[in-house]
Amino acid sequence: MSNFKKILNLIAILSVLLPLGTAHADTGPKPTMDFEFRPQIPGQELTILSGTLFECNQPACQDAAPLHPAGPQRFSCEATSCHALAYGFSPYHRLEIQFSDGMTRQSDVFKTVQFNSVYKVIVRPDDLLVEPQFNLDLFSPGTYLLVCGFLAGILAVVIVLAILLIRRFRRKK
Repeated sequence: MSNFKKILNLIAILSVLLPLGTAHADTGPKPTMDFEFRPQIPGQELTILSGTLFECNQPACQDAAPLHPAGPQRFSCEATSCHALAYGFSPYHRLEIQFSDGMTRQSDVFKTVQFNSVYKVIVRPDDLLVEPQFNLDLFSPGTYLLVCGFLAGILAVVIVLAILLIRRFRRKK
């Protein structure tokens, strides 16, 4: 019993002396939104100064709340484009962008279209028009699930056919 106590004491001392490690985890891929701005105002080069992406659960966006930065989650803009990454987006959104002409323009309410959504934003004199763009995203989780399901289905058919053929040849012998 004394050896057991010595080992237990040694483990207790080592556990106190060893530094504690921190755990790191990632929740996997996160949905994104990319916005490309196209001015409709002739003869005027506009650049983006700042912007806000509002998240809404109601179709008319009465409950709008800005997408708050948290870890990798954020909304950021460059001169002619904006990008959003989130842990998960609400079903409805609205943009509010401040431009170099001193105006702040708001968009219509728009919906999330894909896991990695791409939008063209028409900058009009008084507002923004958000148009979803089709994006064949080969690296989204949904695409992986479709491909894996399709391949699993083909594999199941091949296995069933192989079993049936093997049984048939065994009966003939």
